[in-house]
Amino acid sequence: MTMVAEQFNTVSVSATVVERPVEAKKPLWHVLFGDIVSAALTLAALAFLLLTLPNLIRWGILDAIWSPSEGTACREADGACWAFLRAKYRQILFGIYPPEQQWRPLLGSIVVMILVVVSLQPAAWRRSLLVGWIVGTAAFLTLMSGGVFGLAPVPTAYWGGLPVTLLLAISALGIGFPFGVVLALGRRSVLPVPRLLSIGLIEIIRGLPLVSLLFMASIMLPVMLPDGMTLDKLARACVALTVFSAAYIAEVVRGGLQSIPAGQPEAARALGLSWVQTTRLIVLPQALRNVIPPLTNTVIVMVKNTALVLVVGLFDLLSAGKAALTDPDWPSPFAETYLFIAAIYFVICFGISKYSIFLEARFANATRS
Repeated sequence: MTMVAEQFNTVSVSATVVERPVEAKKPLWHVLFGDIVSAALTLAALAFLLLTLPNLIRWGILDAIWSPSEGTACREADGACWAFLRAKYRQILFGIYPPEQQWRPLLGSIVVMILVVVSLQPAAWRRSLLVGWIVGTAAFLTLMSGGVFGLAPVPTAYWGGLPVTLLLAISALGIGFPFGVVLALGRRSVLPVPRLLSIGLIEIIRGLPLVSLLFMASIMLPVMLPDGMTLDKLARACVALTVFSAAYIAEVVRGGLQSIPAGQPEAARALGLSWVQTTRLIVLPQALRNVIPPLTNTVIVMVKNTALVLVVGLFDLLSAGKAALTDPDWPSPFAETYLFIAAIYFVICFGISKYSIFLEARFANATRS
């Protein structure tokens, strides 16, 4: 029966794909100066660069301070104070984590990044990958919290910087994605109870700003828990971000489910497939493939939304940078610090965007073949 389902899945996917003619790649000069509008925009961009680039080079390179022993030189200089980043990069990346123990969040972040890189390979999408994530997450939390294997205990109140941003983003997306799929299936269900519950949860969460959810998780969640049961601030923020991402992912997946022709589930039932088999082998693979672009947008938004945990007192990457700027020995170089933080966010978000393009091309090639 599984072989029949897989064959039907292949046939159904190929039947729904419309071959599009491959457009010839236009030369660069045609893109920049192909018509009046393009030429005007190109010339305006070149004029803007000619006006601003010399000042940026002078500020960021020629007049910049790179390695003073203290912040006095930065106060007297006209250029950028990159020396501040050299002196404070550890605080920006790891927050107020004990300096002598900062090798632990560094190692934990490397473990998480390795898992992310491995997960990007479609050949690694097996059950062993889930086991790897469970083991890697446990190792990350053990390194961060300590208290075992001779590691000094470090409360979550001292966690900060890049590890917190990675933890919030991965937990919100990793746990929120399957919940979002379940909510999307529930909203499309013919059974009234799961449909109404899914609609109610999705609409309530989507009707509230994330900041209010963070405040509710920080203030109201401890009140609703049984006596003697507590959750620290970081765990409450993870819950709020997970629920928020699940609601938005559910709506994206619902759009993909609606794009599947009704004849395919009917044909699957005619072949004797159960609802679970039909959903797992036929409906969900095509639905998720169809919503890669909006799903990518949701992922990028959730990564950037982790910066909002500042309102509940958590030191993520942006909050750690703001804390580093309060050092009275330095002239508070806001531009340099925010450029450094923006570069980290850009690398993460741009990498997600390029990976989505790779997935789209891979699935398109697999379907055509």
